[in-house]
Amino acid sequence: MDWPHNLLFLLTISIFLGLGQPRSTKSKRKGQGRSGPLAPGPHQVPLDLVSRVKPYARMEEYERNIEEMVAQLRNSSELAKRKCEVNLQLWMSNKRSLSPWGYSINHDPSRIPADLPEARCLCLGCVNPFTMQEDRSMVSVPVFSQVPVRRRLCPPPPRTGPCRQRAVMETIAVGCTCIF
Repeated sequence: MDWPHNLLFLLTISIFLGLGQPRSTKSKRKGQGRSGPLAPGPHQVPLDLVSRVKPYARMEEYERNIEEMVAQLRNSSELAKRKCEVNLQLWMSNKRSLSPWGYSINHDPSRIPADLPEARCLCLGCVNPFTMQEDRSMVSVPVFSQVPVRRRLCPPPPRTGPCRQRAVMETIAVGCTCIF
């Protein structure tokens, strides 16, 4: 998978993982209804199916996908590119935007995963769609989203006990947009 699609996939997963609130349904389907209680969240899966799922399977897959994205970023020339330009020949949305962005690696050793790809705006202004030149009467700004991570909580040295982990949501830049 490529960068923009991987990031979109991860954002979708993070939104799914972050939506644990029960939702009320206003309309009822015709036909035979589901039996038993439903799990909270956007997919409304019967609870008996949820209880059979490995509890951290989704988070492990999410973290593995993040690690693959970081590895792809390190192996590409993406980190070196900092030019403010639109490339309509590319299919990657981050290079076709009027507020193009690149990626850097956000490193935090007390976080799991320790490395997250983070968007950085390539232009101060925005690309004028008629001239394809940067127009500084507008401003490129990052778009932020919350992603699930785990924090390592270790006792200060000298250590007296094992480290623990806590799931938290962290805000990172996922793209850029143009504002007036």
